[in-house]
Amino acid sequence: MPRLGMGTWHMGERAAERAAEVGALRLGLDLGMNLIDTAEMYGEGGAEKIVGEAIEGRRDQVFVVSKFYPHHASRRKLASACEGSLTRLGIDTLDLYLLHWRGSVPLAEIVEGLEALVKAGKIRSWGVSNFDLKDMQELSRSPGGKRVTANQVLYNLARRGTEFDLLPWCASHGVALMAYSPLDEGRLVRHRTVMAVARRLAVEPAQVALAWVLRDPRITAIPKASRPDHVRANRAAADLALDEAALKALEHAFPAPKRKQPLDTL
Repeated sequence: MPRLGMGTWHMGERAAERAAEVGALRLGLDLGMNLIDTAEMYGEGGAEKIVGEAIEGRRDQVFVVSKFYPHHASRRKLASACEGSLTRLGIDTLDLYLLHWRGSVPLAEIVEGLEALVKAGKIRSWGVSNFDLKDMQELSRSPGGKRVTANQVLYNLARRGTEFDLLPWCASHGVALMAYSPLDEGRLVRHRTVMAVARRLAVEPAQVALAWVLRDPRITAIPKASRPDHVRANRAAADLALDEAALKALEHAFPAPKRKQPLDTL
């Protein structure tokens, strides 16, 4: 799985922004950010249509991730939900298909449905989103549950709770951790310490926050950007190595968790 991709939350909601959103995704692909994350929830399918237009003619270059609603997680509904996503995306197979958050459908039933999609060639792999440690442990004990490949969670400088137990567990079990909202919905770019580090390094605050997430090779980050300058800044963050002084300053402002914390979500 690529380590830096593009998110699409809030895309596909306004027709007037469609061209800019498609252009941003295409620019990201041109710059080598070849993972795109979306969901049937985003714009009620609108974001998937944006992604479909952006990747038309270059499917082989893109690692496509989408997510399904918990109320579509039953064996009866899951195949239809997946087909809907594939149709909106204009592709035959998803590289990764995620349960958006946990609902009432038993995990064993969800795994059974996902494995059926793998066998049918509709998806290449599957995972979950917003699963805490206990959820992951329960999933791992379910029949076929050990085949989970990814867990997408809220993770950034200000939301480090996963480092205490979830991240180590995922790493030891070969489960990729995908960090959504790595800029904390833009709040981190206005934090005084992040801004000070950025000034000293002569980069953008967003690049500092994103480079901090990418410092850990176990994590894939999926920032959303719909403006060309933001896309280019995100791509440049992958090449930014934060020095010891920067890491120390950020650690002081955003200390690592010393005990178990509830999983953050947006």
